[in-house]
Amino acid sequence: MHRRALVVDDEPAVCQLIHDVMSSVGMNVLALTKSSDAANYLRDEKFDVVLLDLRMPSPDGIEVARQTRGSAFNRMTPIIMISDDQNLSAVTEGFDAGANFFLYKPIDKGRLLHLIRATRGAIKHEQRRFRRVLHRAKVRLTSDKIEVRGETLDISLNGMLVEAARCVPSGSQVEVTLELSPGSKPIVGPAMVMRTMGENQMGLEFSQWNKIESSRLQEFLLPLIDKY
Repeated sequence: MHRRALVVDDEPAVCQLIHDVMSSVGMNVLALTKSSDAANYLRDEKFDVVLLDLRMPSPDGIEVARQTRGSAFNRMTPIIMISDDQNLSAVTEGFDAGANFFLYKPIDKGRLLHLIRATRGAIKHEQRRFRRVLHRAKVRLTSDKIEVRGETLDISLNGMLVEAARCVPSGSQVEVTLELSPGSKPIVGPAMVMRTMGENQMGLEFSQWNKIESSRLQEFLLPLIDKY
């Protein structure tokens, strides 16, 4: 699986340098010099690592880091903050916004590659979390106002694609009751409907499952995920 990186820096030369270095180790790189474009990509696409210039015209790296941590797909994605400011206050501000590492300008290629290697464990974990397994299982979605029964088309550690007679509106919070195999004790936890496809398919993201239910889901899915 190819690793994907998002780079946001208002200096084209910096974007090109990072693009060339990361492409040389097999990463697919999207480089943006206009930071206001980042929000749409963070909302709709999954990245394995995000590199952000700390100081940019609004939104700056701090705000884009917060957007990253607030997004459905990238809230756990490693963030490398790029900066020419080594003051403790700037570093603290970056870490408070969600950064995992700092890379200082002028950019050293060896240091950049070292940081990318340091993120590999987190990247691998994130790839496994989002890897979909084709699996049919009975599922019930309930809230105060609605109950919908259907069947999963695929499941990941992060969410699932469900087919039902009708859709729950996007943005709805629901409780999921998922029967992974016939006769098994259902797994129960909260989720959000992230998108609908046509009249009968919904993409859901799991949210804040307790440790017991999360462990049961991992126990079932990880052997299947690792086959791919």
